[in-house]
This record gives sequence, C-alpha cells and structure tokens, in this order.
Amino acid sequence: MSITFLGVRHHSPACARLVSRTIGELRPAHVLIEGPADLNGRLDELLLGHELPIAVFSHYRDEERTATSWTPLCDYSPEWIALTEGRAAGAEVRFIDLPAWHPAFAGRTNRYADAEARYAEATARLCRRFQVDSVDALWDRMFEFEPDSGAGSQEGGLAARLVAYFDLVRGDAVADEGDRAREEYMAAWVRAAVAASGDGPVLVVTGGFHRPALMALTGAAVRGGPGVAGGCGPGAGGRGADGPRADKPGFEGPGFGRLGSDRPEAERPVGEPSGGGWPEVPGLPEGALGGSFLVPYSFRQLDAFAGYQSGMPSPGYHQRLWEAGRQAAGEDLVRAVAGRLRKRGHPVSTAGLIAAHGTALGLAALRGHREPTRLDLLDGLAGALITEALDEPLPWTRRGPLRPGSHPVVVEMVAACAGDRVGRLHPGTPLPPLVHDVTARLAALGLAPGEGRPVTLRLTDPAELTRSQVLHRLRVLDVPGFARVAGPADGTDPVFTERWEPRTTAGRDAALIEAGGFGATLEEAAAVALEDRMRAAGPDPAALAGVLFDAVVCGATRLSARLVAELGAGLGRATQLGPLGEALHTALGLWRHDRVYGVARDPLLASAVDTAVGRALWLAEGVQGAAGSADPGRLRALGAVRDAVLHAGELLSVSREAVAGVCLRISADPAAPADLRGAAFGLRSVLGDTGGRGAADAVRAAAEAGPGTLGDWLAGLFALARTELTAGGGPEPLIGVLDDLVRAMSEADFLAGLPALRQAFAYFPPRERERIAARLIERRGVHGSARALLRVTADPLVIARARKLEDQVERTLDRYGLRAAP
Repeated sequence: MSITFLGVRHHSPACARLVSRTIGELRPAHVLIEGPADLNGRLDELLLGHELPIAVFSHYRDEERTATSWTPLCDYSPEWIALTEGRAAGAEVRFIDLPAWHPAFAGRTNRYADAEARYAEATARLCRRFQVDSVDALWDRMFEFEPDSGAGSQEGGLAARLVAYFDLVRGDAVADEGDRAREEYMAAWVRAAVAASGDGPVLVVTGGFHRPALMALTGAAVRGGPGVAGGCGPGAGGRGADGPRADKPGFEGPGFGRLGSDRPEAERPVGEPSGGGWPEVPGLPEGALGGSFLVPYSFRQLDAFAGYQSGMPSPGYHQRLWEAGRQAAGEDLVRAVAGRLRKRGHPVSTAGLIAAHGTALGLAALRGHREPTRLDLLDGLAGALITEALDEPLPWTRRGPLRPGSHPVVVEMVAACAGDRVGRLHPGTPLPPLVHDVTARLAALGLAPGEGRPVTLRLTDPAELTRSQVLHRLRVLDVPGFARVAGPADGTDPVFTERWEPRTTAGRDAALIEAGGFGATLEEAAAVALEDRMRAAGPDPAALAGVLFDAVVCGATRLSARLVAELGAGLGRATQLGPLGEALHTALGLWRHDRVYGVARDPLLASAVDTAVGRALWLAEGVQGAAGSADPGRLRALGAVRDAVLHAGELLSVSREAVAGVCLRISADPAAPADLRGAAFGLRSVLGDTGGRGAADAVRAAAEAGPGTLGDWLAGLFALARTELTAGGGPEPLIGVLDDLVRAMSEADFLAGLPALRQAFAYFPPRERERIAARLIERRGVHGSARALLRVTADPLVIARARKLEDQVERTLDRYGLRAAP
C-alpha cells in the first residue's frame, strides 16, 4: 500500500496532465481531492455532463454571519481531472476539505484562493533567480512550458520540480487558524483512506501550499524516515509502472514512502477515526441556513487579470494549451488578438503580425525557450502593435487585475487571452427553489426576460405595482434582464410611472442560482438581501436611507419596520451633515407623499424625521471654518430641515422658535462657513424671523468679506429661500442690490468671485434666470435678448480665466516696460 501526495496549482494544465498520468499509472483505490466534503453525496450531480467552467456555489446564513463561496472548476483544473479520471479508473473519489460555510473560510469568497502573500518573499527570490518579472511568468517557465524529463527522475521532471517549489514557498510559513483547521481535517480523511484502502494506493490531490502540512500531519504513519513520504507522481511505482510496485513491502522509491495502517491505537493521531470509518462532515449549526448548488462560471471570472487571486492568467489561452498544445494555443492567441483589434478599428497589418512573430521568436531564443511561450507572444505583440510609450509596465509583468487607464491594445490583448467562454449546466442539474419561483412569477406577469420589449408601469394600478415590485426585487438581487430607466427616485418625487428596459441576460442563470442563497421565494430573497445591505450600512444614514427606499419599492413591509428602527439609530449617531440630510430627505418624502407604496404618515418614519431634524440642527451649529466653496450636501440637509419644519411640524420635538434661534446663532457666527450662514439666514426668512433685517442689508454685509464670500453666502441663501425671495414683488430689490455690488467690483475681484456667484445662481431654474437677465438688461438701459444673453457660445468660466490670464500678461508687460505703444 502507498500514498501519493500531489501538490498542484489550481487551474494549471501542467498539473492537470500530471494528475491524469498519475491516475493512469498508479491506478489508485482512493482519490482524495481538496474540495467541499459535504458534496460527496452529490458527485453524480457534478458529473452530469456540464459544459465547463462551472463552480460549486455555497451559501451560509445565521443571525451573526453571512457567507458565500465559490469552488470553480474548468476542463484543465487538476481537481476536475482527479474527479473524472479517478471515477473512470474505478477509484473511490472523495472531497476532503471542510464545507465552504465553515468558519475556517471566514473572509474568503473562493476556496482555491490560497494565501499567496504568506510566501511572497520566497516567490520573489525565485523570480530574481530565474530573472522573470512575476509569479505567473515564473510558473510558466518552471512548469507549463518546461519539458517534463520524467516524473520519476530525481534530476528533473514536473513532479519533482513541484515538490521542490511548494516545499520552498511554504517553508516555515505558519498557516493561519483557518488553514490549520482545514489541513487537520484533510489529514483525517487521508488517514481514514489509508485504513480503508487495504493494498490499494491512495492519491491525494490538493493545493501545493497544503501538501507539506498534510505530509507532516500524517508523518507518524510513514515508514522509511523523513523526506521520503508523499509521492510526487507516476513512474516511481504503482500498478502501471514498470518498476517495483509502491504497495510492495520495502518500497521506498524516489519521492515515495509507505503509509502503514497497522499502528497501535495509542499511536493513532488525534482525530483519526478507528476501524476505517470516514471523518464526520460538519453539519450546519442549529438555526443556520445554508447549502450548495452548481452555477455556470466564466473564463473572465477565472482570469487572474480580472482579480481572481488563485486564477491562472489567460484562461482562454490555457484552454487551447490543454486541448491542442503549445503551437495551436499560440496561433489562436495571435489570431484572437488581431481579430479583436481589427473589430474595434485598430489597424493591424500583416507586416505588423510578421514583426510580432519575429520578435516573439527572438525573445524565446533569448530566454532559452524552445518555442515561444505565452509571455513571449504577448511581449512580441505589444512591441509590434503599440507604438507609443506606456504609462505603466505591461500587466503580465505583475500579479493582479488590469489598472484603470490601461492602453486599449493591452486591454484587447488581455481579453483575447481570457476568452469569452461561459459554462452551461446540464438540463438535469438540481436548481434552488428561487429559480423556479422567479420563472413562474415572470411568466405569469408577462415579464419573461429576453423578449426585448420595454415595460412602462402605472404605480397607481395595483396589478402594475405588483409587477414593479417583482422587477425591483430582481434589481436588488443583481439579477440581469431589466434596468429601471425612469421612475420616482425617492419619496418626494411626484412621479407615478416607471419605465424598465430589457438588458442582456448574460449571467442571469448564475445570478439567480446564487440569489437562491437568500431565500426560496423572490420576496424572501429580496428581503434578506436588503437586510444584509442594512447590516453593511452600519451607522451611515445615507446608505440606510437608500436601503429603506429600496425596501419600500420592493414591498418588503416587514423589513421596512426594522430598517426604520436602524435608520433612526443611525441618524442619532450621524457625524456628517450631508449624509444626514439625504436620509432626512428620503424619510420625510416617504412620510409626506408615499401614497403609492403605502407608508405615508407611518409613525416609525415620523420618529426618524424627528431624530434627524434635531441631529441636523446640532451638527449645523457646530460647523466651523471657511469653506473653499459652497457645500451642496449640507445646504440640502438644511433644506430638508426647512421642509420638515414647514410640512411636518407636528412631528418635531423642536419648535419653530427654537429652529429660528439656532439659525440666528449660525447666521451671526463669523467662524461659520459663508454658505451655512447664508442658508441659516434663508431659513430664518422662510420662518418669518429675520429680526427686522432685510435680505438686501444682509447681502451688503456679506459682500464686505469679499466677492468669493458673497457668492458662497448667496448660494446658501438661494438654496433655502429662493422661492420666498422671488415671490410677490419678485427679485427686483435684491437683484438691484447685487447689480450695484457687482458693478462696484474691480475686474480682478469680479473674476475671483465669478465661480461662486455662478454656483449661487445655479439654484434658480432656467426660466427664473431668464427673468433676472431681462430685468438686468432693462435696469442698465440696454437692448437685447435675455435668452441670448444666457446662451453664450463658451463656458463663462473659461472666458473669465482667459481674461484673468490676459490681465496678468498685461501687468507683467507693464512691469518690464514691454507693452507696445498705443
């Protein structure tokens, strides 16, 4: 009996070939694979005949923790080859890792995302030694494109190199608590397989990071001394080898050792089952919900350039490498790059491709490669097709996703290497109940995706409101198919129709299956997803307000009560006036206007409004310091306070007089920002309490601090009291004062204050601005069109900056006596 440990890199074609050859030559009785042990009873489901890539999607939920995880598999995944070819060889195949919901995976969304940061130092040394730029380039050189001189050779061979590589990179690195738990659990499966195997060999296929630890954890059973346990691959023994069999007594071939099953009970490692029993698969804790389903996956999700930590870069290329070999993969890569670039209008000449091929051949020879590798081809294409300097190194010289602003040719090259393959599940694959629920609901409501028809809904119609709620629930679950392009943005919108337009359904099946982790029905799943967002929002009132509105439009009325309670708590702890104002605006709008969704005059919303108004006034009075420009967020917050005082005063525990008193203190505080002082004065004007001081006098006082301060002060004033200031007799008195102040400014002061003044008058809608322009024209006694005055051919700020620059140039010329005589 023998045991062979194969440490692999996930999604490596070279490692997949090694696993295939090992199974063929070793003919193991048991094949143990790093994968979720709770799926062992469903391996037939994995082998239905899917089009890869696919993934096992796992979800978990309890009162304290929510977790989701993916275990991806493609044609050239070593784990997939171990599963399929192990089954075909007659071996008993089992996954041996902890379930994905287990706390050992806390913080991970992918089972195969091994913690590479822990051995970054070792791989960096190897990169320097082999003179390559990245871990992926190192891997290509050492494993994917190096000739395999024989798996049993001590001098070389893929298997021996893998052992040396993973022993080096793991080194003395201490696994974290999660990896230790996983490795101890996997070791228990190994010991159980040894006990159950009789004379049959056992093959263990795991990530290379775990191999040294598994060998150490099962080392008590190894005969022959340290350093010989944990086989490397075929050729050194096994049922198909020409040499001595690994299960014969006394066999201690290179890289192999013997794992005995005749130890006394006292020597049995802790946790190992006695009597040949298999380790228990942990069950879900009481009260927790969880499960696993197969989902379609894509090459883009597998691509290291898209951010998948343990992915092989360029999965499309590696698929062809797996299927047809290096030459065909290289030819396909060049064709794909040229095709994508030409399709997008980038010129790619035959001469350019010939030059790229020649460069790749030269690089391969220079780097000691028998023929061009993936990186030789990419470097050759980049050298021939990119003629300008790049702002950063090429992406395949480092690890990680493409950075924003990458050269378009580089983007297309990476995309061509990735490929666009998307997996497909076999029609007989079990699906979560949510998929069936959504399919039935959409069919009944005439909303089946992919029909290409926009949908307009009248929210005052109960039947169409139901359709709206279904579409919103799909939206909050991120299920593709429809996009909302028009409709009420919050509770204050006097909009009673929605428009939805069809969108691509790519990824819809996977999204629905993954959303099934939230619940069995669409209503339940959407409510749970919103609850997750609520927890993630924490005390952020703006985020909570967004969740609240989504809960309302989804019809999640039971969740809304919890959300409003959380919203109130968040409002009471808010530290930023702007986000607080957004939350107040939403809550007040729903309380005042929401007849469509049925939460108008809700007492919980009333409590949230009261809390927000008190907190906003307290925060506003504490704001100090001169601002660089008016802050729309805090002005909107005071606008929400104004609306609450005017339209929901009966809800508030603070009186109108108290609000006016706070505004009086802010407006008179020289340390407060100008826009906030202007807003406070405007709110006092709305409440009819300005202490007898008119707006014209207040404007003159603000102007004394400078043109920039005047503009900011006016922005606050107009944000809060534009309607009141322009009602009745119109804006003439105030506009006349402003006109006099502006005409009295020097040209330099005017140019300095223009941006702030423009921001202030942006609070007036176009029609009112046109009326103001007409009065200014009339006031100055000139003739012209107010509309034409507002429709200048260039941005006024650009014109002002140009005029300012001209003034600076003229002053410089005057200083040195260089101005030409008139």
